[in-house]
Amino acid sequence: MAPTQKKDYYGALGVKPTATADEIRKAFRKMARKYHPDVNPNDKKSEEKFKEISEANDVLSDEKKRKVFDQFGFYSDNIDPAAAEAAARGGGMSGGFGEDRYSAGSRGGQEVPFDFGGFDFSGFQGGREQGRPTDAGGGFGGSFKDIFSGMFSGGGGRSRGAQPGTDLEYQVNVDFWTLIRGGVTRLEITRQEMCPTCKGKSTSGGSVECPECNGTGQVTQMGGRMKFNIQCPRCGGSGKVQNACATCNGAGVVTKREPLEFRIKPGTRDGQRIRLAGKGNAGTDGGSAGDLFLIIKGGTNALFTRQGDDVYVTVPVTVSEAALGAKIDVPTVDTHDGGPKTQLKIPPGTQTGQKLRLREKGVPSATRDGMRGDQIVEVRIVVPKVQDERSKEILRELATLNPEDPRHSLFGTV
Repeated sequence: MAPTQKKDYYGALGVKPTATADEIRKAFRKMARKYHPDVNPNDKKSEEKFKEISEANDVLSDEKKRKVFDQFGFYSDNIDPAAAEAAARGGGMSGGFGEDRYSAGSRGGQEVPFDFGGFDFSGFQGGREQGRPTDAGGGFGGSFKDIFSGMFSGGGGRSRGAQPGTDLEYQVNVDFWTLIRGGVTRLEITRQEMCPTCKGKSTSGGSVECPECNGTGQVTQMGGRMKFNIQCPRCGGSGKVQNACATCNGAGVVTKREPLEFRIKPGTRDGQRIRLAGKGNAGTDGGSAGDLFLIIKGGTNALFTRQGDDVYVTVPVTVSEAALGAKIDVPTVDTHDGGPKTQLKIPPGTQTGQKLRLREKGVPSATRDGMRGDQIVEVRIVVPKVQDERSKEILRELATLNPEDPRHSLFGTV
């Protein structure tokens, strides 16, 4: 009888068994970016690693599956998550002894046999165990409660059925103006599509001996010093499995690269997450496809800086414009689209670094229809290069008429 293979899902994702769902999700995304087939084309080791972490994420990201794995050290669809949860709480289980087998109560009256052939019962005699007092009730005491509390429900040879596809995540570089005005962006993605031969069923008809249990219909699991037999999760106890589809090697899906075109909404922000439903990996056996998530990476602009829906720009002004006040033309995001110039009023006495606001001259909001941000104009005073004597004379006269020292407050602070 073949033993099932235990897998360290937590080790595969590099997290502790106490990791939260959010920590598991972040760990999977980080490793998925590293080992994704699109990043490592024709790399079999990376492909196998990607499959390993995907399997680990599939179990650990599902609360019920994770409880089964945490309780028994492996996952099988034939194990009842409710029973695993009861076992984790220290609950009991129904059933009794008969010869050398123990049967756990399960749904539908089905039972899962446990083989005690390799277990040493000498330490569970009544009275004393090797000179140490046992439980007051004698016999097996509390040790069996820890081992046998709520184990399995019957599998009955049920197939896994429809399995949904996994989600995909891609980072997309979008230029500055496309994010503001909207437009169409194209990229190539690698995703799993339904196998055209088996239509996601994974099999091609006919059956062979199950490689998991070697045709016995049962597999062995160890629990401390005890071994027990459970129904083979692969063949459902029949000892036979159908021939795997030659096209997809039994996966039900095939990996393909395909072009993707999607529309960017005006006002889309850097870092925004766009969901394309059903564009992730295909499901198997009729399961729904996963979703595709696009993380927007926005481009920059030499003149404008964007923060949310607001746009920032630095505009030079002359000394006289800043001192006396003026109306000047400033560029906006509308100017880029051939729109009219926008006038900005410079108040008298404006200083370098002062910020002036042009309301609703920023970016159209992608979330609030009809709304748009503001444009913030930072003033930079340009000092002229005086070369003729007349200009110098005027500046000296200006300094005489305005003798205040702009550095006086510095010394007062000291």
